Amino acid sequence: MVESKLLEKQRAKEQKMREMAANRPEWLKVQIKTGPNFKDLKEIMRGKSLHTVCEEARCPNIYECWEHRTATFMILGDVCTRACRFCAVTSGRPSHLDWAEPKRVADAVVDMGLQHVVVTSVARDDLADGGASVFAATIRAIREAVPSCGVEVLIPDFMGNWEALRTVLDASPDILNHNIETVRRLSDRVRSKAKYDRTLELLRRSKEMRPDIRTKCSIMVGLGETEAEVLETMDDLRAVGVDILTIGQYLQPTKKHLVVERFYTPTEFLRLRGEGLKRGFAHVESGPMVRSSYHAHEQVQRANGLPLQSLPAEARQHLLASESRPRVLQEGDGQ
Repeated sequence: MVESKLLEKQRAKEQKMREMAANRPEWLKVQIKTGPNFKDLKEIMRGKSLHTVCEEARCPNIYECWEHRTATFMILGDVCTRACRFCAVTSGRPSHLDWAEPKRVADAVVDMGLQHVVVTSVARDDLADGGASVFAATIRAIREAVPSCGVEVLIPDFMGNWEALRTVLDASPDILNHNIETVRRLSDRVRSKAKYDRTLELLRRSKEMRPDIRTKCSIMVGLGETEAEVLETMDDLRAVGVDILTIGQYLQPTKKHLVVERFYTPTEFLRLRGEGLKRGFAHVESGPMVRSSYHAHEQVQRANGLPLQSLPAEARQHLLASESRPRVLQEGDGQ
């Protein structure tokens, strides 16, 4: 009886996958193009034994981003202690910590000539601080190598260890990014171990501890949520002071992951962008192919973004004061 139900469920999933694959719209079809910058960046990453979320999570934007010499470094190894049902990163038991990794990341930043860096990681629930100390060491290594470089970190939730969060914030990244991923109703089904309210609490505490550091968050759509739920999530994020929001289409990375329930149109993404701006986000990046780190440098610029931690204290406070004023929708911001 149980086996019969499981088999029926699997057949229904496979049928849904075939339907979604057949109906995948043109705006979600990626052109594979590997130019000299793509090849050069790949050689740098392999030469320094570094990982990128671009590769490990099978990001559809890898060809575009790498050709523009932008990439998201993934530290703390390439094996995650969680098994989220949307993510293609390998899950299992991670290896030992590599304390030489922060220096190699900084060296790669120099070699690539970057002015804005995104650093993320696998979840390391096996570590007492969740890897926060390695995040901090990486930020400081990049600062020492390229003082003017903007540094954005996309962190896990550290299982609610707020001292670990403080460790990262004390290293003064320009942007603290932590993704809520989906709406409250779907959170437990989509994410492994992560909790919707813990994410909100992390973002709230980040602003409380370091109001001079911008916060950022991302939502995937197409998992079965309603528009009202997406708007509710936006309200929740604004209530804890999130500055930058990204919204993108969920795409099923492998057969074992969650099936796409719906493809949003570019017009719908434009409308969601407008809703976000109405709510006061400094910038909203919303589109079918948008991912958390997609056009990260441009996102900062559009949110009045100079690398805050590289500015003198007086200039930093002036910029923060201007960002705190209510945002007024301009023509072309979306409806």
